[in-house]
Amino acid sequence: MHAAIRKYRVTDADELVRRVEAEFVERVKGVDGFVGYYVVDAGDGNLASITVGENEAAVEESTNLARDWVGESAAELIEGAPEVTAGEVRVSTQT
Repeated sequence: MHAAIRKYRVTDADELVRRVEAEFVERVKGVDGFVGYYVVDAGDGNLASITVGENEAAVEESTNLARDWVGESAAELIEGAPEVTAGEVRVSTQT
């Protein structure tokens, strides 16, 4: 399993979350090997998205989709490029 965390500085978290739910979620769900997608609001204009995939290719495709979608649909809401961390999930647990 692999994951990517993208940290964003945003001007309007509520509007970005609305657009993500309305436009981006269905795109990322269509990625072969997709496991899960989460958006975390850390407050004070800081958002992070977490994508989990069965393999590295799924996470890489998700990251590319996110980059393209932001450029098409949300660039004015995001300050600068996101900080991206991606790699193999080494510990995982669920209830």
